[in-house]
Amino acid sequence: MSARSAGWVPQQHGAWAMLASPLLLGALASGLAWIHLPLTAFWFAGYFLFYASSMWLKSGRKARYLPATRAYAVLAAVLGVAVAVAQPGLLRWVPWFLVPLGVGLWAAAHRQERALLAGLTTVLASALMTVVAYDAGPGEDLRRAAVLALGQFLYFGGTVWYVKSMIRERGNLGFRGLSVGWHALSTLAVAAFCLPLAAVFAVLTLRAWIVPRFSFSPKQIGVAEIGSTVAVALMSLVTVS
Repeated sequence: MSARSAGWVPQQHGAWAMLASPLLLGALASGLAWIHLPLTAFWFAGYFLFYASSMWLKSGRKARYLPATRAYAVLAAVLGVAVAVAQPGLLRWVPWFLVPLGVGLWAAAHRQERALLAGLTTVLASALMTVVAYDAGPGEDLRRAAVLALGQFLYFGGTVWYVKSMIRERGNLGFRGLSVGWHALSTLAVAAFCLPLAAVFAVLTLRAWIVPRFSFSPKQIGVAEIGSTVAVALMSLVTVS
């Protein structure tokens, strides 16, 4: 049995950018601190646990997923306690993750993990990490952290719509229209607090309208998303104050 098939290695390749970008953005905006090291380890261990647990639930609780689930549960617990002991104030953010986590596990148990709602709630949890990483550092402007988190949510939420319009919903003009609508509304929302970042979102809106007319492989789509993720994160870091 391979590590991938037993839940040890996540196969959701698009999740890596969604894990790393909000964490790095929040940490850099606040100022790097030593606590970001165990926090990063905990964040990734938590994702590995979520993935293994989701596979276990999706499979109908098959035993082959239990070793990975148990191992990652222990690892995440140890790292979580270490972070909590080092910086107890971060515990105030735990309740904010409960609903997205619950929805994600419920979706996995009902084999709906690729549903739009499940994707958007996962994005919400990811975006919240921007605020947590900011709060872990020396920064004190949580309003800025919240604005950065909103930008991450709107961007990665847009990628959920966009990628689906390119693959699973390819040729569905109604879905493509909803994707363009999300991007357009996101551009307007971002324009309220940062025009340079809104310009990036405007380009992403054009992309959501034009690119799904053509055929690209999942790998090509993924590589392009790396560039978009970096562009949004860097523009956010430089221009959002």
